[in-house]
Amino acid sequence: MSILLIPIAPLSRTKSRLRDCFPKELLKDLTIAMFKDLASKVINVDCFDQKIVYCHNSEILELAEGYGLIGIKEKLTKPRKSFDEVINDLNNIAIKEFNALNTIFTFLDVILISENNLKDICSLMELNQLVVCPAIHSAGISIFGRSPPDIIPTHFSDPNIPSFVALITDAQERKLKYSVYDSFRAGFDIDIKQDLLLGFEYLKLFNLNDSETFKFLKNNLKLALQKRNLKNNREFKISKTK
Repeated sequence: MSILLIPIAPLSRTKSRLRDCFPKELLKDLTIAMFKDLASKVINVDCFDQKIVYCHNSEILELAEGYGLIGIKEKLTKPRKSFDEVINDLNNIAIKEFNALNTIFTFLDVILISENNLKDICSLMELNQLVVCPAIHSAGISIFGRSPPDIIPTHFSDPNIPSFVALITDAQERKLKYSVYDSFRAGFDIDIKQDLLLGFEYLKLFNLNDSETFKFLKNNLKLALQKRNLKNNREFKISKTK
């Protein structure tokens, strides 16, 4: 069984790094827009035996079921679990309740991901024990798959080493057969303010103007991105628009 897993943070905590861009209610709307876009792609990919959404909020779970996905409610704890612990909980559910032979995790904010990207990951999982798509900007991870699902732990909560670097280092030490999936579209995620502005432009470039995320950003993003100087393409200034 090949299981696609989509963990989603509680709406009250969603995208906290973007709170200087949008108030909480709009961040909730952005999360729902991104989820609708991801779900509309996932439902057209038939290489997964099950597709599971893991979230505390009933609103997201009801939307998931409307798209024909399986919704599982996350039980929140105090203190909060680390992201690695949340990933491990969901992975164990896939193993114990759905007899997963491999699991593939993707995340809500990969707004450019395509159906073909998901199919590519499925194909690579047939040949490898670990498949990882690195996040474009952060040396983090945008998609990863494991076969079997518990062959290696994740390293999202490592305080010192980026999750992609830590995972690949661990895989090498364990002598696992792995593949790094090189994809701009699958590797671009929304994490900080600059990503929102770049993402809005990339959505246009990839003709994703009909996506819910594009519509949200078009209506609510009141920021503009500019280079700080002509000689440096890596430093930007962000200004407010009317």
